[in-house]
Amino acid sequence: MPEGTYQFTQEFFPDQVTFCHLNIGIDGISLYFLMLTTLIMPISILSNWENISPSFSNSSNDYLRGGPTRIRAAFLLFLYTLFGSLFILLAFVVIYYNVGSTDFQIISLSDINFDSQKILFLAIFISIAVKTPLVPFNTWLTYAHSEAPVGGSIVLAGVILKLATYGFIRIMLQFLPDACSYYSPLVQMFAIISVIYASLSTLRQTDFKKLVAYSSVSHVAVVVLGLFSNTIQGIEGAIILSLAHGLVSPALFFLVGGVLYDRYHTRTIRYYRGLVAYIPVFALFFFVFTIFNAAVPLSANWVGETLCLIGTFQRNPLAGVLGATGIVLSAAYSIWLYNRLTFGSSMSFDINRREYIILLPLLILSIVLGIYPNVVLNDIHSSVSSLIYT
Repeated sequence: MPEGTYQFTQEFFPDQVTFCHLNIGIDGISLYFLMLTTLIMPISILSNWENISPSFSNSSNDYLRGGPTRIRAAFLLFLYTLFGSLFILLAFVVIYYNVGSTDFQIISLSDINFDSQKILFLAIFISIAVKTPLVPFNTWLTYAHSEAPVGGSIVLAGVILKLATYGFIRIMLQFLPDACSYYSPLVQMFAIISVIYASLSTLRQTDFKKLVAYSSVSHVAVVVLGLFSNTIQGIEGAIILSLAHGLVSPALFFLVGGVLYDRYHTRTIRYYRGLVAYIPVFALFFFVFTIFNAAVPLSANWVGETLCLIGTFQRNPLAGVLGATGIVLSAAYSIWLYNRLTFGSSMSFDINRREYIILLPLLILSIVLGIYPNVVLNDIHSSVSSLIYT
């Protein structure tokens, strides 16, 4: 989109309500996150299709049901979310007091002084770090993923976590460029700790949903590294990796939570073995999405992680080296999980038609983004260029 401008803008309540104006629009960055959301939402509903009742109330209960410790998971989710929301709410009150508007374009053109930017940055960073999540704010995510039904995990991985990426881009990089430059070493330190901690944590998991959840923490930490590299390659790579994660991670959650768990009703990795001999189509899909999750060449994850690390190396070589350890550890836990589930002896019940319909679009889009990422990069380039701070 030209010059990073907003397109398809629409203003609501322009005359009727003087104290409330709502303006919406999309640019090159927003477009692909919007498209990802429109893909993931029907997939999440289809993944829970067999549990949907003709009665709306029963359908809602079925869709929102979870595992045996779902109360604790819900408590942690609301606790962390409300805790983070408090800081960003206060930050926007301060921004409105100083700028006189909450319009994104007006705020981005205003001159917020450096001291105010530093305080606002810390408040907004805490809020978005909870939603990312970065260590030490990640406890809620593993509980939420492990206890949520498969549709909930798909929405959480494919849509909700992308709000953090979008928040970093649209709020922090755009409104607080000086503070981003000042605090970038601190943010990259949190991201590196998250990459290493989450990757090592995956190697000790016995619950396959928790394993995939920890891998999500590792990948979004690489996204944060790219976003705060202050390079076009790093920010574009972060967007590509976010989109790739929004395709691959929901597919993995569906495979382990919507295929295996529906058939055998256990998430314990030790229970499974020999799946390749009995459900070969599942084993094929699981292999492809597992290696995509490990960022092999020609996958969208590889394009995103490579661009993120290239951008990080340009500004901070040490951070780039430490961040690259996530690729090695990602390959380790991905290969271990696939080998443990698919080889040996046992099991049955292969992929059915509904599961084909869910997995094929995620697979095709992951391959297309891996082979031809310019379909996205060309559209977001002008929008990303305006985010680079000097």
